Amino acid sequence: MPHIKQLNEVKRVYLIGICGTAMASLAGMLQQRGYEVAGSDEHVYPPMSTYLERLRIPVLEGYTKQHLETFRPDLVVIGNVAANTNPEAAATVEMDLPYTSMPEAIYHLFIKDRHSIVVTGTHGKTTTTSLMAWILEAAGRDPSMVVGGIPVNFNQNFKLGDGADFVIEGDEYNTSFFDKGPKFLHYHANTLLVNNIEFDHADIYANLDAIVGAFRKAVEQVAPGDVILANGDDANVRPLRTSARGRWITFGWDEHCDTYATHVELLPDGSEFTAWWEGKEWARFRTTLSGRHNVLNALADAAIARLRGLSADEIQKGLETFQGIKRRMEVRGVERGVTVIDDFAHHPTAIATTLDGARKRYPGRKIWALFEPRSISSSRKEFESGYIDAFHEADRVVIGPIFHRDRYETRYGLDKMMSVPAIVERLRHDGIPVTQIDNFDAIAAHVAKEAGEGDVVLVMSSGAFGGVHEKILEALRSE
Repeated sequence: MPHIKQLNEVKRVYLIGICGTAMASLAGMLQQRGYEVAGSDEHVYPPMSTYLERLRIPVLEGYTKQHLETFRPDLVVIGNVAANTNPEAAATVEMDLPYTSMPEAIYHLFIKDRHSIVVTGTHGKTTTTSLMAWILEAAGRDPSMVVGGIPVNFNQNFKLGDGADFVIEGDEYNTSFFDKGPKFLHYHANTLLVNNIEFDHADIYANLDAIVGAFRKAVEQVAPGDVILANGDDANVRPLRTSARGRWITFGWDEHCDTYATHVELLPDGSEFTAWWEGKEWARFRTTLSGRHNVLNALADAAIARLRGLSADEIQKGLETFQGIKRRMEVRGVERGVTVIDDFAHHPTAIATTLDGARKRYPGRKIWALFEPRSISSSRKEFESGYIDAFHEADRVVIGPIFHRDRYETRYGLDKMMSVPAIVERLRHDGIPVTQIDNFDAIAAHVAKEAGEGDVVLVMSSGAFGGVHEKILEALRSE
């Protein structure tokens, strides 16, 4: 950990970029352990802003050296949102304050002496991590966990338990401006789940090979005697086996996998499937999660739970009592028969999966897809065709403003940014009703005017989307 010699001397911790989901988790854990905590961020929005407010952790708006001079921290945790030109990051170095990254802090202060269960993959990390932690919790194992969302069962995005296991969402994004390696390497997995691999984070990874290379390092890091649970159906995951030193166990649909699922029933309130283990029927499981993708997520967690010594009955108890995650197919309200749902989807595959899940949960109903290209990666040119394909699963499409347009203009170049007009033109050509609206109030008014009873409005963004969920519900109430 850079600049840190005596961790036992740390009493006051300051987090730069505190409203990031994992940073907010760290803030809560530090507070629970007795540290005095504060932090700063820009564009503060729920659910993290309200979560930190509930914990009474001060969140200072914007970045300025004065914040550090006033708080005088013993340790600064610099989130990966902060470049070296960030005023507070620069001031940290200038003032010679001890500093570290978020993943390093979590590992050294919380994970180090536990069994580290690290959930990785391009898609499904938050759901799979949350479910894994809940299965252990429901079985009385009292795990610790950190997740990139707020599981309803826990009502917070971290837990410090007394049990042997620490379950954490392993993000492949870079660690910090002073450490460009992926976050998940810092968690030193004893059990590593590699759920799927696809091209993402185009702002830091040049191509798919670069992302696969990051996951390969995670696989190589798992020690002999520890476990890698790998998606045996994923063409980008399978080749990593050659780099594995730990025990390699596969899961998937294919009967050649070590554990696989058959006889799937997709129900309005969840899913059922038969799990097999090493060629023998293991158990019939029922989960509250919807969609085939979530059957695999549940199977992976069930396999890890089995490896950690849980019985099929104990696993079933967790699967059937899991209540989901805020901002993952979260129903925000129903007005005039219109259901408004919030979802974190911001990659073409995630959007397609979310729309497919909505179709199965709400059969025969008109599905609206509202999308905000929020992150720099989600706005990249490379994803244009993927979005076009994904939106073919919707009945109506509304695309909001590109959040980081100014960054493309000043830093990356507009030629690297996706063309919303091109997406709109192609969808219209293919008969998909689509509208592009930059103003959030105007989006709400448009949906409230056009949506009919029984319609389902999926609001998809990795950020706040201008609070359009509540704006739509309010507009429906006042129509």
